[in-house]
Amino acid sequence: MKRRMTAACAAVLFLAGCASQKPVLYSASDNAPAGGDQAIAACQQRAEAAGLDYEKGRVGGYARGAVENGAVGGAAGAVGGAIYGSAARGAAAGAAGGVAAGLVRSLFSSHNNGPAPAYKAYVNRCLADRGYEPIGWN
Repeated sequence: MKRRMTAACAAVLFLAGCASQKPVLYSASDNAPAGGDQAIAACQQRAEAAGLDYEKGRVGGYARGAVENGAVGGAAGAVGGAIYGSAARGAAAGAAGGVAAGLVRSLFSSHNNGPAPAYKAYVNRCLADRGYEPIGWN
């Protein structure tokens, strides 16, 4: 039962981290073209057909955050371990905790869930060419 609950929680966290954003379109009542959702889908397909990937080239990422936090956790753990008797064990525990914290933080960090800059620019330009005005991504 405990394993199932842990697996379910891990799946929810993973899916939350994988949620993707899409453009938000400005609509000035009468001037906005109809069919915004279809235009967004068409522009996203055009971006992918042009070889752009939603995730490729994003700044940050899960691995980078995990490595950074692992290094910080390892250093902090070594200091704590040295104070209490075992710097090596403290460093190992701190690094493991830092990596775990980095992964979880990356899953919920909004800047990591956004599209790659080139993908976002392509979709925004495509929408503008079709008469839409993208004002951001959610």
